[in-house]
Amino acid sequence: MANQNYFAHETAIIDEGCTIGSGTKIWHFSHIMQGCTIGEGCNIGQNVVVSPGVVLGRNVKVQNNVSVYTGVICEDDVFLGPSCVFTNVINPRSAVSRKNQYKSTRVGKGATIGANSTIVCGHDIGEYAFVGAGAVITKDIPDYALYVGNPAYQMGWMSRCGHKLEFDSQGYATCPESGENYCLKDGKVTLL
Repeated sequence: MANQNYFAHETAIIDEGCTIGSGTKIWHFSHIMQGCTIGEGCNIGQNVVVSPGVVLGRNVKVQNNVSVYTGVICEDDVFLGPSCVFTNVINPRSAVSRKNQYKSTRVGKGATIGANSTIVCGHDIGEYAFVGAGAVITKDIPDYALYVGNPAYQMGWMSRCGHKLEFDSQGYATCPESGENYCLKDGKVTLL
């Protein structure tokens, strides 16, 4: 790959026919498969698999030992914690080919998927949502929601900076780091 504008460790395998944005770094023993798209400024940790058709936006951080399977789309600024995994078939069987039944999963801008989490395919993770370590996601997650557990359940709301939001009786909260204000109304959080 002459004239590449990204870094790939010598042990990384990069198949022909993938697109990799400038400034991206791909580390030891990772496999970037044909037909995937990786945006600018991403960091792909050690022992990561990015399967065909996967789309990673700009500034996506993929930590070590992550499997991102066909059908996954991660928007800009997503964080994928160590050893998290995405599925792409609801009912896999070794003896039954279901490659035509892959389901898509979208991870919204700025979302965090915690270490050792499993994202069951066919669900959307909202913008700036936060999936705690070890959670198993089996349904759609709203923007800014904090989900933990197995199966995962909502235990609160998070700011864009990743702080738990404490809403007052009128439904307003302020991020302690950024000072940004949020409103909770009808089960949805919006940035003011």
